[in-house]
Amino acid sequence: MSNEWPPGPLFGTADGRALAEGALRAITASTSRARGDDFLRLLVRELAAALDMRYVIAGRLIVMANGHEGIRTLALWGGGDYLPNIEYSLLHTPCQDVTDQSMCFHASGIQADYPRDTLLVDMGAESYIGMPMIDTEGNTLGILSAIDTRAISDDKRLLALSLLSIFATRCAAELQHQERERLLEQTVQQRSEALLAAQAILVEQEKMAALGALVAGVAHEVNTPIGVAVTASSSLSSYAEELVKCVSGERVSRSELVATAQRLREAALLVERNLARAADLIGDFKQLAVDQGSTHVVELGLREHALSVVSAHGPELRKVGLRVGVDIAADLRVRLDAGRWSQVLSNLLMNAAKHGYPNGGPGAVVLTGRDVVEAGARWLLLEFADDGVGLTAEARERLFEPFFTTKRGQGGSGLGMHIVYTIVHQMGGQVAVSPDTPGCRIHIRLPVGA
Repeated sequence: MSNEWPPGPLFGTADGRALAEGALRAITASTSRARGDDFLRLLVRELAAALDMRYVIAGRLIVMANGHEGIRTLALWGGGDYLPNIEYSLLHTPCQDVTDQSMCFHASGIQADYPRDTLLVDMGAESYIGMPMIDTEGNTLGILSAIDTRAISDDKRLLALSLLSIFATRCAAELQHQERERLLEQTVQQRSEALLAAQAILVEQEKMAALGALVAGVAHEVNTPIGVAVTASSSLSSYAEELVKCVSGERVSRSELVATAQRLREAALLVERNLARAADLIGDFKQLAVDQGSTHVVELGLREHALSVVSAHGPELRKVGLRVGVDIAADLRVRLDAGRWSQVLSNLLMNAAKHGYPNGGPGAVVLTGRDVVEAGARWLLLEFADDGVGLTAEARERLFEPFFTTKRGQGGSGLGMHIVYTIVHQMGGQVAVSPDTPGCRIHIRLPVGA
């Protein structure tokens, strides 16, 4: 190994200088527009041609499994074509002390000098020149080396050392740039994953908040029929006492018995109707809560399911004066993920209630649905339309973006329609908003089972 440059001018003759300058211009022109691995591949090919040497290797310094330093080739030219990249240990090789940042030069007899380097034997190597790649911080990143099956003359030695020293620096800059890009991509990926995780948490919180609001509305709505039923049951008790007194008296009036029995029947019917109404509300809410907590595909009657979701949201819808029509055939049955589909309908209804009528109703919402068969596949086509204030051009463009809301600072999270978009796409469908229409018109297309 030698780290001494030859004494005297590097190229003392005009022919030598011209040769060096011509080779430098040729290689620079060939590689000037290339980057990364493409640059390294072009470089080893052009260096082999300029130096008339059989092998040129550009490799990155690595630590092998046994703990020794090694090289992983990034570009390997040999015998007129590229060779597959390899890894080899630097132990017992000409440049085993590459971290010392010394150049390696052996004009001839390289195999005899390093008999344990099997790679040199396989190459039939006779001469070797190697130059370390050193980055701007003084770290060794790899090696740029040229190997030939013939001895190297003094003129070729000067040319090779000159070109390899110049382009080893260029290679080091390229490797340093690749490492910075890798670290940048890693940082971006980590932050993207953190952002997605935070967004997923916010989406779940939004779902729970929506369910909490639904609980409050249903609880308030259930209080009315239960209160009526309690009042009616008290009346039943009073009417029953009157009936007992009437029957226990010495004289029983038929008309009094009939009147008391009639009041008992009316009170009983009132209790029955209001308890049935409360049971329906609780049942709709329970089904909606179960659906939103499940993720399995079931067969459901689309109209009946939609009506139950609308009923569960009845308190909120009536608060803003919204009437909801469901234009779906009663016999239309599909296989869908009921939980996700319930969430989509809930978010569409609440979005219309919160944003479609900022000054309150009355208003009308219509859900239309039908199924079609296209190219042998069955699709569900749905349209959700309201007659509210509609969307601005910006709102229409950004409707499904996460955290976009027209109610910033007024309780809007900007996740409702993003959740709709995400769920529909997770179900394999598409969702879009109609341009330039009165109110808001959402189109949904979903694949459904037979």
